[in-house]
Amino acid sequence: MDVVFVVALVLFMLAAVSVVTGVLGFTGTLPRNRFVGVHTDDALSSEETFRVANRVAAPTSFGAGLLLAVGGAIALTAGPLAGLAAAAVAMVIALFTLGAGVNAASAAIAALVPVRESCGSSCGACSLRGACESAN
Repeated sequence: MDVVFVVALVLFMLAAVSVVTGVLGFTGTLPRNRFVGVHTDDALSSEETFRVANRVAAPTSFGAGLLLAVGGAIALTAGPLAGLAAAAVAMVIALFTLGAGVNAASAAIAALVPVRESCGSSCGACSLRGACESAN
């Protein structure tokens, strides 16, 4: 089996997942889970935050899916080296697009998430977080 064909197939499968996630997120029917969609701790804190976060991130998820599909199509039609390069570029751009969606979603739900106590002046994400919380 040709490597370019396998890479294109993977891109098409990722594109399908991304587009479906975007559509379900936009319609508010994406079930809360830890695998697809925006699944940060803040987004998973309640049904409302998950729904809002994924609705905000839906356009970027859909766009990333389209980018991946185009990258897969170019990979199939271009020569082997150009095809693999197009696939790599499509993957990188899609990842940055998805990241932008997560950032926008995090900003959108910031007011909906209750403020958490943190240990000291740190952000609360340190490895000693449990020790700080048990001392209080």
